[in-house]
Amino acid sequence: MLFSGRRRKVNLNAQSELYEHAVQFYVQPPLENISLNEFETFAVERLKLLKTIETLGVSYVKLSEQYKKKLESESKNLNFPYRSETDDRKIPPGGLSECEKRRKDHISHFILRLAYCQTEELRRWFIQQEVDLFRYRFSELHSKQKLEFLHRNNLQYDAISAEEKSELQRELIDSTYGVSGITVEQQDFYKVPFQDALDLVRTRKVYLRAGYAYIPHQDIVTIVLNDFRTRLSKALALTARSLPAVHSDERLQPLLSHLSHAYLGQDYSVQKNVGKFSLEQVDSLSGKSFPLCMRQLHQSLRENHHLRHGGRMQYGLFLKGIGLSLEQALQFWRSEFVKGKVDADKFDKAYAYSIRHMFGREGKRTDYTPYSCMKVILSNAPGQGDHHGCPFRHSDPELLKQKLQVYKVPPSGISQILELVKGMHYQLACQKYFELTHNVDDANFSLSHPNQYFIESQKILGGGKDLKREADVPQRSQEAAGGLAEMSEDLDSFFQDG
Repeated sequence: MLFSGRRRKVNLNAQSELYEHAVQFYVQPPLENISLNEFETFAVERLKLLKTIETLGVSYVKLSEQYKKKLESESKNLNFPYRSETDDRKIPPGGLSECEKRRKDHISHFILRLAYCQTEELRRWFIQQEVDLFRYRFSELHSKQKLEFLHRNNLQYDAISAEEKSELQRELIDSTYGVSGITVEQQDFYKVPFQDALDLVRTRKVYLRAGYAYIPHQDIVTIVLNDFRTRLSKALALTARSLPAVHSDERLQPLLSHLSHAYLGQDYSVQKNVGKFSLEQVDSLSGKSFPLCMRQLHQSLRENHHLRHGGRMQYGLFLKGIGLSLEQALQFWRSEFVKGKVDADKFDKAYAYSIRHMFGREGKRTDYTPYSCMKVILSNAPGQGDHHGCPFRHSDPELLKQKLQVYKVPPSGISQILELVKGMHYQLACQKYFELTHNVDDANFSLSHPNQYFIESQKILGGGKDLKREADVPQRSQEAAGGLAEMSEDLDSFFQDG
């Protein structure tokens, strides 16, 4: 893939051939030139799609009607393929043809490979979401298309003949999960080397004979998914080895470095509720409307009268985002620190400048943005004596359980949260915490930011009334720009303990 200031015209015949099929294993990387703007747009929109898949996978049974309907809607909204046919007669004005959507799908997959191959945790998350996306798309293919896909990708699994099926009918009924005499006659069975179907063999869902597993049509997806997962895992390992060469390109390195924890939602860097809350309300708000990460920072600050620099950055920017003015912030931090080992003079010399800098009143006068969930989860992990980070990501499960018990989360809710944490769904665990502590069955939003948590909490506690905002806040990918890394490092330097 090459990058230029403008998109090169693509040979339409070559493109049509490459994107003739609705589902692919992403074996051939894209070879055309694309603009940097297209590079970023494709990556961000695929990331939105994968995050939707993660949320739907926890909220609904995979491949249920609700799951498929919502995933189809999101694919359609983001201009990704959502059907197997290429009938482009009903393309809306300004819309993409199905071939163009498949091109976008192809390119964006390889871009996110570059961003998500960097750590084992990122690779696991990326593989899981891509496998779920592939499962959905493969399930939407017609029987003939599925067979064509198998042969096109050298998965030479042929359906057994009607004669062989009739001969083995009793064995297939007795040993195949969910199969009756009628369904045996109505569906195809595939004869597959048993080593290619170990998951089905392990769960005793298929008939075995002479080294072959006889797999019903609806279960062939298990074989295909295993193959896709294996190929993608190997591809990510190879991609990771090539990262040094990719990172040497100064145009791409900042984009790729921040895509893995990019925030794609509302911009909380611009204060719209300054003065709405008084300092006397902070204690009460922390128990009612703060996400767990900020609640534990507030509690630690009250108990120890100090936070180390990571905690001050995370909590200070959050407080700024909910509406604390610079004057309130200075008063808040000073009053707490002087209760500990820092006198007023030392605070003014060592800490006040960094707070003014955070509000854009010193240094480069940059208006720093509150941390998103992904930034809290993936950057600057807490060490000994630190209290920042994400409790669902960075806390020992037993300690997290104890904390949730102290906060009166019911035992059944704690079990649900710990199950989500075990599956590395940290934001969904926080969303479940929101639902349990606000007595709602469905939060009706996808949590991606601590300040979003606060605003949604205030809506519920205020009887559904939204916080007043002076203007609409734009949507953006806040951490995809190269300047953000420099800003974060710059701000971090001002918060270091002396």
